[in-house]
Amino acid sequence: MKLWSGRFEKNTDALVDELNASITFDSRLFREDIMGSIAHVAMLGETGIISVKEAEKIKAALYDILHDIEDGKLAFTLENEDIHMSIEAELTRRIGETGKRLHTARSRNDQVALDIRLYLKREIMEMRELILTLIAALHKKAEAHTQTVMPAYTHLQRAQPTTFAHYMMAYANMFRRDVLRLEDCLERMDESPLGSGALTGTTYPIDREMVARALGFKRITQNSLDGVSDRDFAIELLSDLSILMMHLSRLSEEIILWCSWEFGFIELDDAFSTGSSIMPQKKNPDIAELVRGKTGRVYGDLMALLTVMKGLPLAYNKDMQEDKEPLFDAIDTVKKCLPVFTAMLDTMTVRKDSMRKAASRGFINATDCADYLVKKGLAFRDAYTIVGKIVNYCISSGKTLETLGLDEYRSFSPVFEADVFEAIDLKTCINSRSVPGGPSVESVRAQMNYIDGFLKEKTK
Repeated sequence: MKLWSGRFEKNTDALVDELNASITFDSRLFREDIMGSIAHVAMLGETGIISVKEAEKIKAALYDILHDIEDGKLAFTLENEDIHMSIEAELTRRIGETGKRLHTARSRNDQVALDIRLYLKREIMEMRELILTLIAALHKKAEAHTQTVMPAYTHLQRAQPTTFAHYMMAYANMFRRDVLRLEDCLERMDESPLGSGALTGTTYPIDREMVARALGFKRITQNSLDGVSDRDFAIELLSDLSILMMHLSRLSEEIILWCSWEFGFIELDDAFSTGSSIMPQKKNPDIAELVRGKTGRVYGDLMALLTVMKGLPLAYNKDMQEDKEPLFDAIDTVKKCLPVFTAMLDTMTVRKDSMRKAASRGFINATDCADYLVKKGLAFRDAYTIVGKIVNYCISSGKTLETLGLDEYRSFSPVFEADVFEAIDLKTCINSRSVPGGPSVESVRAQMNYIDGFLKEKTK
């Protein structure tokens, strides 16, 4: 018999039971559900809503159930629909009538809202640690490559010279913001909805703050309708995870390009590559490709929950049972991707010579050549036009800016002198960009120190 069956004269159809049940996926909330119930029943005893003796008996039985689930001694069935009713039914089976007092002054509506928040708080902290580990791996790579020259790109065309360390720090800052977004999300969701009841609270003299403190929440939700019927905290988390996966996907795309024969900038470790079933020469960047692919999956989870919530009137609606699977899927996906991605990054080989060779082509020091003329007194637009003509000349004559003679330079402008060759040297181009955030060794060191300080602050 279902716990809510008092109003009904017939059993639900078996197909309805199958569609209605969420125990197949919300069973992972068992720990949060039990700890929430323990805090709730302790408050019931403290406030005299039930006797202290009854509260202690219920608490002891709940701890026993928790240990049995953790030890694999207790299985769940569709009969009890969800994790909340499954645990309550098991409690009543074990201690009889006293177990029926647990649900006093609460509803499954505020119970599930509580469980999800507790679960997400824990998962956010775990994902946060995984991102920090990834940032540390990027920092380590940067440390080894502050003077590894490579081309930076716009439109996938070689644009200007930079260093591999500068590249790594770009992604380190993206993931730094992902950590901050998760922390902001955690701050907003750190509210206990328990006590909201089904939608309008309860007539019992409960102490919501007591329960919130016992469960480690900073505060309680301020409106009972809102407390049970919104999932913006879950949508915000899915949005944050989508941005995180977007960053992982962009770096995946770089890695996929860089390890191709056309680029040859890096080589992935054998342990983080796969082969072909027919082409024996292949070494495929499948990990990066899978992460790139799974990004779309997390986007789908976000869109699924947004779509579920977009047309729901207050308060709780059964549609909201669909909140858990997208959340669980996105979290599971992120937690699978981050550790393997970090290990792949940490073990890859950087081919400095290939990067330097690519940087020597494509006229990526053309802007510096124009800047040279500006420093000699020309207006930038005039300098830009002159260097554009020089590049066109180089292309038609098979030369580079470095291999042109001084006479050839002076045929375009008498302003050119012998010091132009120092000005367009790639290392000069890089290290002269010493503005904060730039690619010079000095600037990148400052960026690395900033990231190092961030990691120390977040891991202390």
